Amino acid sequence: MPPAMTLLVQVFAAALLLTVAVGDGGKSLVLSLERTSHAGFGLSQLSNIDRVRHGRLLQQQPAGAGVVNLPLLGTYDPFLVGRYFTRIKLGTPPKQYYVLIDTGSHVLWVSCKNCKGCPTYSGLQIELQLFDPSNSSTASVVSCSDRPCALGSRSSDAACADSRCGYKFRYADGSGTSGYYVSDSVYLDTILGNPSTSNASAPIIFGCSTSHSGDLIRTDNAVDGILGLGRTGISLISQLSARGITRSAFAHCLRGENGGGGVLVLGQTEVPNMVYTPLVPSQSLYHVNLQSIAVDGQNLNIDPSVFATSNERGTILDSGTTLAFLAEEAFDPFVKTITQAAVSKSAHALFSRGSHCYQTNSSETFPLVHLNFAGGVSMTLKPQDYLLQQRAFDGSTLWCIGFQNNGKMTILGDLVLKDRMVVYDLEGQRIGWADYNCSLPVNFSNTSTTTAATDAVRNKADEAFPEGGGRADNKNSAHYGAYKLTLSNTFAFVLYSLVFFHFCRY
Repeated sequence: MPPAMTLLVQVFAAALLLTVAVGDGGKSLVLSLERTSHAGFGLSQLSNIDRVRHGRLLQQQPAGAGVVNLPLLGTYDPFLVGRYFTRIKLGTPPKQYYVLIDTGSHVLWVSCKNCKGCPTYSGLQIELQLFDPSNSSTASVVSCSDRPCALGSRSSDAACADSRCGYKFRYADGSGTSGYYVSDSVYLDTILGNPSTSNASAPIIFGCSTSHSGDLIRTDNAVDGILGLGRTGISLISQLSARGITRSAFAHCLRGENGGGGVLVLGQTEVPNMVYTPLVPSQSLYHVNLQSIAVDGQNLNIDPSVFATSNERGTILDSGTTLAFLAEEAFDPFVKTITQAAVSKSAHALFSRGSHCYQTNSSETFPLVHLNFAGGVSMTLKPQDYLLQQRAFDGSTLWCIGFQNNGKMTILGDLVLKDRMVVYDLEGQRIGWADYNCSLPVNFSNTSTTTAATDAVRNKADEAFPEGGGRADNKNSAHYGAYKLTLSNTFAFVLYSLVFFHFCRY
């Protein structure tokens, strides 16, 4: 074989081995990362960071099933935004709508033309718009005789009204919305497991709201709708998995500090140190078996039946809840124990604005809390996971308990869920979590991924959220750094240099 041909074969073989090592679970490849700093709170930069990070935590999917990456805006802080939301594209031609992510409800709905009580302005500095089925060439109204309407009625998500398949939802905060269902296209950037990237579209059924009430009519934190991610067949994740677009799983990582944000992943994903607890079967929401609560290593004296799932009781994970709620029998001993621990370290306890608060300059005054679940796994709560920092009238620092007394239900909201990758594995009937910095990429040595998928995610930075959107008015900006992987350029340069050097010798 000619020397030139021999070298080309060797280079090709090396490239093949490199591809297998990176994309098929081989040994880790150590790569240099270039850090680029950017001043100011640019949401296009934040979205780019999220997309790059997500590209590094993708697992390969079975043929035909992909992963959809949706960057998030918002924050858990009730004094700023108090919610996390993303955008989706609906209709033909596609238009974008901002929707609250909510694992505590089932239906995707957006405000529609001629809506009564729908805000037209948002203090979050995002542009709101009403969906108009007559302006979409692919939209059709779901009738009472359509099969999806019958399926929705089984879970109380649908009812017949004026020959149209309608709905009327009431939320825990007293707000409500009503409207009718339409079928139309949703457009998604799908990261496939082969790997490749495609702009996937699929017909889905979602709500077209024509009336709002309660907090949904407020403009300060208004969005276009709600993305319900519950376990019923009408939820978006159920519809996408039924069409083979994603696996029957999703995950979110809600960034807590520095402006919030994060990522919602539709499809299967994994990060290191993930632990899982089983989902309670035959439930429409994400019920888990919380068995005990420990403060500073000591289990509280709480009857486990307080957390058991029944018609009135249970423990759920709900991304649509800003804070967290404990059943009454658990709330009182929890507050009492936290107070004793804080006071023993010179914190001053007081009751302020309806909350149990402590006057101290450092969160280190407070103990760790462990939520212990079925399967022998725990979720560790640092003080900032159950406390909210405030300012007293005299300017001193107050730390107030963010858990609220909720009668019989225990609800783990964004205060607890933030700064973790939380995986809702419907196929495996389990929920997993791992502490995670939602602004950083996953280490290559611990995650199966592909360079092509990473590059594909990064190259979509131009589809970021509009600059300046997603924050309440007059909020301070933050600084972010973007990480750029240089594998493709480095490998191409080495390959070119080897071939050029070899041919120069002959």
